[in-house]
Amino acid sequence: MFRLWAKIIVSGKIVKNMTIKNSDLSLNRTKKIFNAINEICYAYDLSQPLWLDKNIREFKKNSRTRFTKDNFVDDIDFDALDIEVIEED
Repeated sequence: MFRLWAKIIVSGKIVKNMTIKNSDLSLNRTKKIFNAINEICYAYDLSQPLWLDKNIREFKKNSRTRFTKDNFVDDIDFDALDIEVIEED
């Protein structure tokens, strides 16, 4: 089972969070991550965050990253969107 945890942060506090699960073994890790981000963005009515070099490095190293206003084309009403892989197949 693949699970990704997403947290919306305001003033250092989690104000919304959700866990996305995916048990489709035919998908690779990258597709599972992007599918989860699509679900998160749909649920919270967000545009897709842009993956900057910093995000790619963090995610490769720690399986987690933080998206801030610099990652979104639209204005956001929160400080950050954190994503973290909490379980992998």
